[in-house]
Amino acid sequence: MEEIDTMKKYLIVGLGNIGDKYTNTRHNIGFKILDHFAKKEDLTFETQKLGEITSYRFKGRTFIFLKPSTYMNLSGKA
Repeated sequence: MEEIDTMKKYLIVGLGNIGDKYTNTRHNIGFKILDHFAKKEDLTFETQKLGEITSYRFKGRTFIFLKPSTYMNLSGKA
């Protein structure tokens, strides 16, 4: 049986908490990882309704990066 690659889009969510209180804490490691990758690849996040989003194409696949603007406990909403 021939294997077919149906996965073309991937959502990567960098979890964190909003606000100055959490800026340089372990609670924002997800935000920091996405920011680091975006800087390396010259990507720009756009503010949407419930988060910041950007996308990256690599070898025919699209990776969508999301930084929710809700607190971590409510990140599923974004």
